[in-house]
Amino acid sequence: MKKYISVLKNSPVFSDISETEIELLSNCMQPKIRRYKKGEYIFSQGDSPRYLTILLEGSLHIQRDDFWGNRSIVSVIEAGDMFGESYALANRKVMLNDAVAVEDCVAGFFDIKALLTTCSSSCPFHAKVIQNLFVALSEKNIRLVQKMGHISQRSTREKLISYLSEQAALSHSESFTIPFNRQQLADFLSVDRSAMSNELCKMRDEGLLYFHKNQFTLL
Repeated sequence: MKKYISVLKNSPVFSDISETEIELLSNCMQPKIRRYKKGEYIFSQGDSPRYLTILLEGSLHIQRDDFWGNRSIVSVIEAGDMFGESYALANRKVMLNDAVAVEDCVAGFFDIKALLTTCSSSCPFHAKVIQNLFVALSEKNIRLVQKMGHISQRSTREKLISYLSEQAALSHSESFTIPFNRQQLADFLSVDRSAMSNELCKMRDEGLLYFHKNQFTLL
C-alpha cells in the first residue's frame, strides 16, 4: 500500500490527511489490493459490494447494459476516485451497475465498517476521514445531477451543447479534452452514435466548434 499513499492523499476521502496518517489508517483497515486487465469487471450487476473501493491506477467506467445490450455510461472513475461506496453504506444486496476497466487498473478495497468506526487507537484524523467521505458523497451526487441536466435535454444537439459547455467551464478554456471516444460519449449522453456524429459535423460546419478525436474547441 505504501506505493499508493500519494494517490490516496489526492483522493477526496483522504483530503487534508498527511501521508503518515494515511499509512497508519491503512495499517488499521488492511485494504485489499487487486489488479484488473482492460475489459475486466471489478463489479457486476447483482454483486453485493461490502467495501469502499478507491481506484489506485488506471480508469474505469460505471455503466449499465439493458436486456438488449444497449449501454449507458453513468460515470468515469479515475485514479483517486471512490466507487461502490453507496451500496456498501446502504448494505444493498444487489448492485445495479457494472464497474469495468477501460485500461489496466489497480483498486484498493477498504473495510467500510472499519472506516466508519473509530479505531481502538482513537486516531484524531479518523473523524476527518469520515467527514471527507460524506463531502465526497455529496460531490458525487452533484455530478450525477449535472449529468441528468445533460441527458434531460430534448435533442442530441442540446445534450452536446450542455455537456461540452460544462467541460469548457471546468477546463476554464474553450479548448479541452473529454474522457470519451465517440461511442462512449454517445453512451454517456444516451444518444445514438451515428446521430450524434452527424450532429457534431453539422455544428462544426456551422462554425460552432472544432474537434479532433476527443479534443474539442468551442468557437
